[in-house]
Formats: sequence, structure tokens, C-alpha cells
Amino acid sequence: MRPIDPHLLDDITGSEALDWATAWSRATEDALESPDTAELRSRLRAALDTSDRIPYVVRRGEYLYNYWRDADNPRGVWRRTTLDEYRSDEPQWEVLVSVDTLAQAEGEDWVWKGATVLPLEHDRALLRLSRGGADAVVIREFDLARRAFVDGGFYLPEAKTDVSWVDRDTLLVGTDLGEDSLTQSGYPAQVRRWHRGTDLGQAEEIFRGEPSDVAVGAHFDPTPGFEHTICTRALDFYTSRTWVDGVELDLPTDCTAVPYKQWLFILPRTDYTAGEQTVPAGALAVIELNAFLKGAREFTLLVSDAAVEDLSVTATGIYVTTLENVATRISRFTLGTWERTEVALPEAATASIVATSPLDGDEVWLNVASFTTPSTLLLLDATPTEIKHAPALFDTAGLTTRQHWATSADGTKIPYYITGDFSRGARPTLVGGYGGFEVSLTPGFSNLRGIAWLSKGYFYVQPNLRGGGEFGPHWHSQAVKEHRHKVWEDHRAVLEDLVARGYATPAQIAIRGGSNGGLLTSGALTQYPQCFGAAVVQVPLTDMLRYHTLSAGASWMAEYGDPDDPAQRAFIETWSPLQNVASTPAYPPALVTTSTRDDRVHPAHARTFALALWEAGQPVDYFENTAGGHAGAADNAQVARVEAMIYAWLEEKIGDTAAESKK
Repeated sequence: MRPIDPHLLDDITGSEALDWATAWSRATEDALESPDTAELRSRLRAALDTSDRIPYVVRRGEYLYNYWRDADNPRGVWRRTTLDEYRSDEPQWEVLVSVDTLAQAEGEDWVWKGATVLPLEHDRALLRLSRGGADAVVIREFDLARRAFVDGGFYLPEAKTDVSWVDRDTLLVGTDLGEDSLTQSGYPAQVRRWHRGTDLGQAEEIFRGEPSDVAVGAHFDPTPGFEHTICTRALDFYTSRTWVDGVELDLPTDCTAVPYKQWLFILPRTDYTAGEQTVPAGALAVIELNAFLKGAREFTLLVSDAAVEDLSVTATGIYVTTLENVATRISRFTLGTWERTEVALPEAATASIVATSPLDGDEVWLNVASFTTPSTLLLLDATPTEIKHAPALFDTAGLTTRQHWATSADGTKIPYYITGDFSRGARPTLVGGYGGFEVSLTPGFSNLRGIAWLSKGYFYVQPNLRGGGEFGPHWHSQAVKEHRHKVWEDHRAVLEDLVARGYATPAQIAIRGGSNGGLLTSGALTQYPQCFGAAVVQVPLTDMLRYHTLSAGASWMAEYGDPDDPAQRAFIETWSPLQNVASTPAYPPALVTTSTRDDRVHPAHARTFALALWEAGQPVDYFENTAGGHAGAADNAQVARVEAMIYAWLEEKIGDTAAESKK
């Protein structure tokens, strides 16, 4: 690694920054290359490309749509089939778009970011294509019958665009139109109603927010008889204001509003008192929309006994996913009568609603998995019916999962899961973690983790830190802004609990996290390096004194605080990883990774943190993928390459191979 002025690292594609990043990345990868790494990379690629994976689908009209990547289609294909075909062992698919063919024909590094099919008619779609995996996308109109782009059709150049169909010839659009069209966070600040064949710049502006908002968005609900235009101003990450057909809903800004048909569902983040009634934080309640707009506040309380994780709607019902001690439960409520029934689920598994299509009926696709059991895809109608089952591509015999509770510094009990073969003593242990943005970490199966880690007899740990959403809004709010330090206290408590229970010694523990989880692991390095033996820091936030000025950082100030406010800057300074790097004590080795095309978390966070560690004499390796966006990899080959490198690095630092070499 060679020295460089850290200010140059802000220039994402600057030649000096890229040369520096490329040289260090090549050195890191070359040092880890071996026959074992090559074999692991091949096995991971095979697992990613296998045809035995579940092709997850979403219904639009008569067809089920799926996006699929494999060895023959590394960039992927967008395709569709019928339900009868899908039920068969080898369904026949109609390929609509080959991203590989498109990228080659157009000379672009296209990465698929999804499609929105025209409701009710289902013969057109808006495709979202990203260059290199960035969040910014190009929008292009596609004719599903002709399987071709529409000549002179709707087209929006690369931007962080929000778009919704109104009808065949009309869109609601929020995008980059130059001055005053974006928020300080880089997202749309206004919405226009755009008619086919007209200039978007001259289209009617129907809604506008403030520059300080995170984003402004709108969507059209085409449900026959209940058509609505819904506009939202996201004031910050957790508060918003909502308008239905131009009328603002009189709700607290921290209350999520979900209008559907003639009803209004609400999910308050703090207790919401309306008249003599209080809807508790984290609960779900409903009222008739028109009655609410006329001043009524008599809500029907649907769920208040657990943290609501998800709300999905169908033609005649809603499905509510809740978490109880990090275990899922799904309830169905009949629209109007609100009769509640429980969906039968396997024990010790996580269930999630994959897709519904309320315009097409009551079909519900449900995925069920655990740390040791691969995914099963169920179709819910009258009863759950198994449709597809994913294979385990490694030997799961002897693997079980336990849940424990560690005690954090303030006495709060922090749950975590540990998976492995418990027939022998302390061994290498990989600890994940996130702890932010109300994201809940629930049990799930990973062939990649199984092949690369669990199959070696090692442990994997998934902690449920405060800052997540596992126990509702209060679990999250306990660890934001001036209370952010509690995330690290929880994380440290889990690491120490693993040692106390005899699962691992500190030297046998590695921590891994990406994005906000990268903030977690980089902060752990500077705060309690004695508690673990290695750290993988992926697409991280590290420079928390200026994160709000980099890429989409301004949108996260409700989570971390405002560095421009002296009082808030004072507490951020105590834990901002970059500013707390020191030459002593000695840190465990770190692997820092990012992507040049990450336009969500600026790669300067990873670059400057790795440089600071190196300058402090701390052990650090660095890898920057030139594509992949915030995910860090854009196709299966890149995923296999990065994952094989990471697991080879972990084996070298804390694995049994490392232990043997130290004897």
C-alpha cells in the first residue's frame, strides 16, 4: 500500500483514488489466492447458479414474473410463466428481457433493478436498469407482448427516480430535473404528472416538499372503485406526512399511514392518543378513510400484543407479520369484519410474505426457513400448500440453533442465536450484526455461509441489537442519536457472553457487518478490540463527522444525529470510527471492503478508514470492487469472488488453519 492524500479519496472515480484502491485491492486478493480459495469460489458460484434454487415470483394478471440469474445468464433474465407451469418440476418460462444480451448490444454495464407492470392491463412495464449496480437507474418503457422497448415510449435518464403508473399514457414522476428538483439527500423533492408525448420539464407539478426532506414520493392506487393518489413527504427516516387525493391526513408524523380501499391503517411509532382512545406504539389499527377525513377517531385495534413487522394486503384480507422474541407469527384479518385467523407455520422457523397481488385476488406467497433448514415456498389460499423447496448444498447433519440472552451495560437483555454443532468445545465463531434503522434480523438459511463456514464445524452468531426492530419501535429508539453507544454496548455484551459460555475465546471470534453493520464493526475495532480476533467491515459508514455531506448521508440524521449541531457533534465524536483510530492498543486485523459504484454509502468511508488504520500501524487489508453498488457485487461471479475472498481471509485470521500455523 502506498500513501495518499485522504482528501483525494472523496473523488469516487478520480484517477489517483482509483489507482490507489486498485493497487491495494489487487494486493489483498493476490495474497489470499490459493487452491483452497479457488475451490471455495467455484463451490460458491455453483451454489449461486444452481437451478435447484427457488424462483420467487410475483403475480401480475395471468402471469407469474421472476428475475433469474445462473451460469448461462450472469446478469439475469426477466421472465414469466403461468401458475400451472410453475407448479411443475421443470416449468417453461417465457423470457422477456435478457440483461446480458441487452448489455452487450448497448455496450452498457447494466444491472437489473426491477420492473413495474402496468396495473389492470398488464401489457406494458417500466424497467429499472442501473449502471454497475448503483441506486440511480434509467427508466425505460417495455412492451410485454412484443418483448421489446416501446419506440418513443416513456424514458427517464439516470437518476434516483420515483415513478408510478396512473394509466397507459400517464405517470407520476419524481426525478432529477435540475435546480430545486432534489432534496439535500439527493432524492426527488417534487412530483409531476407526466402525459405521454409531452415534455417532462413542462409537466404539471402536483406536489412538492422541502429541501430538508429526505424524499418526496407519490403513487397511484388503481383499485377499481377506490382509486387514490397518495403523496408522501419523508421528513426524515422515521417521520412523514401523507396526503390522499390532495388532503393531508391529520396524524402524528411518526405514524405510518396505509390507505387501502375504503380503509386507513395506521402503525404509530409512539403512543397515539385520539380522543379517548390510545393506539399503542408498534400496534396496528384501522378506521374508515372517509370517516377519518370527517373527524372520526374511533379506531379498531387489530394488533397490540406483538411488534408488527410487516403488513401485506390482498383482495379481501390483510396479513400481518409480528415478532415475538424474534420468532415470526402471521395473522390474517378479513377486510371489514376484521375476523382474525392464524396462519399455520412450522416451529422454529422464520416466515415472511414474499408477494401478494391485491388487484388479482387473494393469492399469497409465503417463504419459511431457519438457520439449519433451507427455504420452502408456500402458496396460501384456503390452506398453505408447498410449491417449491430449496436444497441444502452442504451437510447440515448435527447442526442446531440455540437462543441465548446477554446482559448489556444498562441491564437490558439482548437476544442472540448461535448455530453449529455443539458436540465439541470452543471454536472459530463468526458474529454478524446490524443494530440500526429498525431492521429486524430473523433466522434464515444461507448455503454460502454453510459451505464456507458452518461445514467446517465453526459457529455462526446472529445478535438482535437495539437499533433494530425486533421488539418494536422502542427497541430501535433506545439506540439512536445520543443513545447510539448502546448498540456497541449490546454488541460487546454478546461477544463477552460467547466467551463466558465457552463457545469461543476472544481470539477465535470474528465480527462481520455491512453498511450500518460496517459502522458497527469499525466502531468495535476502535472501542473494544480486545473482545475479538478479526473484523470484516463492508461498505461501511466510518466518517460520522461528515457522513451527512457524502452521497445519501443527509437522509440518516434521524438515526445518527446532526454533526453540524455542536451538542450532537459532541456525542458523535465519541464513537465516530474514523476519528477514533489510534496506534495503541493493537487492533485485531481488519478487512475493509467497498464498491466504487456505491452511490448510497460513499466509498470514501471505507477508503479513508482503511488508510487511517494503515497509517496508525494497525493490521488492515482493503478491497474495492469496481461494480456492484451498495450490495458490493453485481452478479453471481462477483458475489462468489468477494465471498470466497472474505471467508479465505477469515480462515487465515481465526480459523483452525490459523490456529495450527500459530502452534
